[in-house]
Amino acid sequence: MQRPYDALLVVSFGGPEAMEDVMPFLENVLRGKNVPRQRMLEVAEHYKMFNGVSPINDQNRDLIEAVKKEFQAHDIGLPIYWGNRNWHPLLPDALRQMAEDGIRNSLAFFTSAYSSYSGCRQYRENIEEARRQVGDQAPAVDKMRVFFNHPGFIEANADHVRQAMGRLSGKGRDSVLLFTAHSIPTAMAENCRYEAQLKEASRLVAEAVGHEDHRLVYQSRSGPPQQPWLEPDICDALDEVRARGARQVVVSPIGFTSDHLEVVYDLDHEAAQHCQELGIEMSRAPSAGLHPAFVAMVRELVQERIEGREPRALGPLGLSPHQCRPNCCLYQPRRHGVGQRAAGG
Repeated sequence: MQRPYDALLVVSFGGPEAMEDVMPFLENVLRGKNVPRQRMLEVAEHYKMFNGVSPINDQNRDLIEAVKKEFQAHDIGLPIYWGNRNWHPLLPDALRQMAEDGIRNSLAFFTSAYSSYSGCRQYRENIEEARRQVGDQAPAVDKMRVFFNHPGFIEANADHVRQAMGRLSGKGRDSVLLFTAHSIPTAMAENCRYEAQLKEASRLVAEAVGHEDHRLVYQSRSGPPQQPWLEPDICDALDEVRARGARQVVVSPIGFTSDHLEVVYDLDHEAAQHCQELGIEMSRAPSAGLHPAFVAMVRELVQERIEGREPRALGPLGLSPHQCRPNCCLYQPRRHGVGQRAAGG
């Protein structure tokens, strides 16, 4: 039976907002993981380039404000709350406030478009742990479906890719289109549809912009060399692009919904520098961000659950379920040493 929902909870990764936040944030991210302190200090150096401020929290604030306006324009009266996995506002604090406000049944929008352990199941585990901490008054929280093939997500990314192509000389007619996503261990990828969903979203965006020369690549890999992760890395892919004579690339971070620190550091710093070394002209498309089609998509996902609105999805993979299977995206890490990803916000 459908619940009478009385709130929307935006669930995200979180990120530091000052240099003094960086080490406590990284300690939260790495808690329970066998990662040496030296690795943590290396990642902290990335944050120094940005004065310790990750863009992700401000981007979530802006998204929430945009969705509030979208709700008002469509007479949706749900209040919006926000909780993060790794930095303030933390999920237990968000659920505690919801309980104090009398919220009983909330929908949840995860800022991750794909199915995987780290992008879906772990957040669901985080929510259940937060509910346990809050106690009997904690609201029930139902996650909305993943949206990798929702028309609004595809439209937002396609529009940004078109604009990025237009910034290249010759309007990017001879460019290679590289879609990037966060790499994950292949052992994690084996029990989820992460890779298949990414390939489908990439295909749909490339089809929408009429660009045949495209490829899905990965970024942000950090596991030990002996642990297999999804490949190729974007910098390796750029080497291949140059080797076959191409001199222009458009890079679209299809695996992300906002231009947070990993996107900015890995693409605008590392990949851009590598392109300069190779003599490749690079244009980077923004992530979905605050594109009106993406904001409208959030509202549509809510309307599916509170009004019975007809769900929309593109391509043969069709609609993802609202409720995950009990064993969906299970992941048993295989110990191969240290070096798990320490950044993300």
